[in-house]
Amino acid sequence: MTTPKIVEAGFTLAGNYPETDPATGLEDTLRLFEFAEEIGLQVAGIRQRHLERGVSSALTFLAAATQRTEAIRLETAVVPLGYETPFRLAEDFGTVDALSKGRLNVGISSSAPHGALLRHLGRIEDEGDIDAYVLIARFLEALEGRPLGEDIHTPYGPQTPRVQPHIQGLRERVWLGGGSARSVRWAAEQGLKLLLGNITAAGGAEDFETAQRAHIDAYYAHHTGPGAPAVGVERVILPIDSATTAQRERYTAFAESRQARTEQATNGHLFQKDLFGTADEIAERLLADPSIDGLTELRVALPYALSLDDYRQILSDIRHAVLPRLGWAPAASALASTAA
Repeated sequence: MTTPKIVEAGFTLAGNYPETDPATGLEDTLRLFEFAEEIGLQVAGIRQRHLERGVSSALTFLAAATQRTEAIRLETAVVPLGYETPFRLAEDFGTVDALSKGRLNVGISSSAPHGALLRHLGRIEDEGDIDAYVLIARFLEALEGRPLGEDIHTPYGPQTPRVQPHIQGLRERVWLGGGSARSVRWAAEQGLKLLLGNITAAGGAEDFETAQRAHIDAYYAHHTGPGAPAVGVERVILPIDSATTAQRERYTAFAESRQARTEQATNGHLFQKDLFGTADEIAERLLADPSIDGLTELRVALPYALSLDDYRQILSDIRHAVLPRLGWAPAASALASTAA
């Protein structure tokens, strides 16, 4: 293969834990981040989940991950802006990026999951309910470090009031989680990068692959701004080559439980079929995927509630048996570590 179909690859997961033992589950997820770096993946992402036994504060978790990893890019995939205050969120992203020495991917979305349950908590906004894209625009302004007024007096002397720490260029590392025509167009026109999951608005298409490729084409057609365009797509991948009998049974049950939703559009949305099977079968599907075009970054979306051993087996098979078939090469830091 002369041209790699995948140049950059990583994963994302929710960081599940037992009800009575969150510390162990979070530690296992940190160990998985370390493992991903060791095997040469380029990106490790964490979902932010509210009201569930998963990571509810992605940036708090990634602050810990900055101290357990050295080279892998760390990603929030994604922080929903519906419950955030743009100014405070920008401060947190700046702090974690400083701790990571510039390795942070700023993943956000316009969504507000569990809205009915969380509505009574309110939002710190004078206007009450507010369009999520307005919140995102305010967040982007905060990341840019725009002055918020006259100089203020501080123990360090006069300073221009703006988000601190201010990280030059951090705004150009913002990824918007999308899947609708509006979110894709908005990301492009704001010069943001684009994260696409395994659910997408149909937009008149009859299958997931056609619909998502149309979104990618629209994004590139309308992208403006100082930052380079980039697209990341999530794929649920479950290779069974080195799996134990028990693991194969779990993965089979998981894939079968999700098959029905992929057979027809639901409320105008299409779901992709999980990539389940041998490395050869999975590589063949990825090679035929119109969204995997040598430019798009791959994010392996790991299923909920599996064990650390399960996740390691999945990522190891993908890294050693699937990705090389698509021309992918591990991160240079992993190669250097292996050589040493």
